[in-house]
Amino acid sequence: MKLVLCLLTLALLATLPAAADVNVTGNWTGTFTAIGPNGETHDSSALLILKQDGTAITGSVGPDENERYEITKGAIDGNKLTLDVAAGDHTMHFVLTLAEDRLQGEANAQDAEGEHRAKLDVKRAK
Repeated sequence: MKLVLCLLTLALLATLPAAADVNVTGNWTGTFTAIGPNGETHDSSALLILKQDGTAITGSVGPDENERYEITKGAIDGNKLTLDVAAGDHTMHFVLTLAEDRLQGEANAQDAEGEHRAKLDVKRAK
């Protein structure tokens, strides 16, 4: 019984991506969809310039090369990426999932006007 359990555990671990195999360093481009309080959406471009050092992520996020905001805190754990981005008078918190060469997820921020939400879908730039 113990042998079967050990073999099943090893088989499961073999299917998980190793942290060393995941590297998000580079440029990522795609869409940033802002979601208004009444559910209305506004699409814009997105550019993430990321540098990974171990599990720490640094770089910037913005709509293009001319408008970028610094990542103040970033980390990767498995295929989950979390970023805090200083954007004007508030911090936007991103939770993204890496699948192949695509990052997808959501961003949230709170300021005097209320809560802001968005969806992000970017691919690694070639």
